[in-house]
Parts: sequence; structure tokens; C-alpha cells
Amino acid sequence: MTTTLSGTAPPTVENLLALAPSSASLLAPIAVLLAALYVWGAMRLWSQRRRWSILRTISFLLGCVLLFLTGGLGLNTYGSLSVAALVFQQITLMTVVTPLLIVGSPGRLLLRATPHRGLGVFALRVAHAGLRSRLARAVLHPVVAILVAAALYLGLYLTDLVSVIIRLPAGHELLLLTFLISGTIAAVPLWSSDPLPRTPSYAARLIDVIAEIQIHAVFGLILLLSSTPLFVAFTNPTIGWPIDPLRDQAIAGTLAWTYAELPLLIVLIVTLSRWRSRDLTLADRRRDQDDAEREEYNAYLATLNQHDR
Repeated sequence: MTTTLSGTAPPTVENLLALAPSSASLLAPIAVLLAALYVWGAMRLWSQRRRWSILRTISFLLGCVLLFLTGGLGLNTYGSLSVAALVFQQITLMTVVTPLLIVGSPGRLLLRATPHRGLGVFALRVAHAGLRSRLARAVLHPVVAILVAAALYLGLYLTDLVSVIIRLPAGHELLLLTFLISGTIAAVPLWSSDPLPRTPSYAARLIDVIAEIQIHAVFGLILLLSSTPLFVAFTNPTIGWPIDPLRDQAIAGTLAWTYAELPLLIVLIVTLSRWRSRDLTLADRRRDQDDAEREEYNAYLATLNQHDR
């Protein structure tokens, strides 16, 4: 690995994908802890001959792997030096990692696998209290997901607040944790099958997805079409790097325009499919109910005819 005068090697594919334990984010140990707790819960259910989905387990563990790689690869080293690297981390955390974790239904596993004694009782009480709290109900409102996306893409970057935060001693780490937490809040109403204090309608989910797609598109186009660097913290090119700030910025815009949209398009398709299936099911039930009422009425008329005879 060849270093530049800045002390950081150029962002080649090899350097981006290399494990970098010395500069790893807190995301890496968090991923290991989450995976260990989830596997413990799943193994506990299986050892008791109780069902737990293999597909959910795979989804959650895949999310943990991506979370670990986002914070543990060389990519993390460049997150405070390259806006493209930072945006890639943000998109991965907010639109890829969090859906995979949520599809794993960790909340349901917590309620089913936690022992009903000792510290387990306390954990279950906290979980139930959280589910029933007004704060949880407010946070899971569909409008909040739209506001989160607008704040962390348009607000954070177009005001150049990102430059202020990234220059703080732990600014990059703060941003990554914010992306993970905010991404979870935004993704739960769209992806979760766990018991929630608020379940959004399909119409609300559809509006949410379309709004987020538009936010990503606007953000990406602004970065792609800008003829001047937008971010003070990423303006001065690192000596020895093969890319300039405008190219770096354009790469970030391309990621927002493409990579960020794919998971949302999947949600859009799934939401429309489930909405249609629900409407068909309701129509079938209504038809069955009408048929039953019609048969009952015909039987009543037949009874009247018998009495008249």
C-alpha cells in the first residue's frame, strides 16, 4: 500500500476493500454484538424445538456482515476524506443494512427468546414499555421517515453541515451512527413485520417510498450537475489521489441516483403487490358474504312460499 503526502493511500479498489482494523468504526463491534445476540436467540428457540425462520436469520446476519464491512473495511478510512465514500456508507447503512436487519424480525425474536426470569424479565418489560410508548408511536409516523431522508440528504449536504460535522474529532463516527439509527427509524414502517405501536397503511407507505425516491433523485442530480465543489471539507484534493473533488462529488451523485434507489424500488413493488393482494382478499370475502346473505334470503323466501301453500 503506497501512502501519499497526506499519510493516506489513494482510494484504489484494493485499499477500499482491505480490512482496516486500526481505523475501524464502532459499527464493526456493534455488528458482531448484534449477530451474537441474534444467533443466541435463534439457537435458544431451536433447542426448545420452537420454530424460527431460517430466512429471517440469514437476512439479519447478512445485514450484520454488511454493517461490519461498512465500518471495518478500508472504505471507512476514506469516509472523512471523500464525499463519495461517505455517501456510499450512508446509502449502505440507511437503505441496505437496516432493511436486512429489520426483515430479520429482531423484535419478535427478542420477545420469544428472552427468558422470563432474572434480567430477562427486566428486558421484556423495557421492550413492552417501548412498544407502548407515545415516543415510539410518534417516531414511527410515516412523515418522520420522509423528514429523516430530507434532513440527512438535502439538509446535511446542501447546507454543507456535513463539513462542520466531519471536521469534529469524532465527526465521521457520529455521522455513521446517525445514519444507522435514522435509517432504522425510516425503514421500520416500510419493512417490519414485528408488532408495532403504529402500522402505516399501504397508501402511506406508497407516499413514503415515492417521496424518498424523489429526495434521492434531487440530491443525486444536484451533485451530478454542479460545476463547483459544494463541500468545504472535501474541496482540497489529497496529494497523490487520482480523482479531483468535482469527480468525487459526481460519483456521490451517481450513487444517490442509482444505488440508493434500488432498495426503494423493491419496497415500491412489494407494497403495490401486497396492497393488491389485500384488496383481492377483501373483495373475495365481500363476495362470499354477499353470496351467504343471498342464500339466506332465498331460503327465507322459500320458507314463505311453503307457508303460503
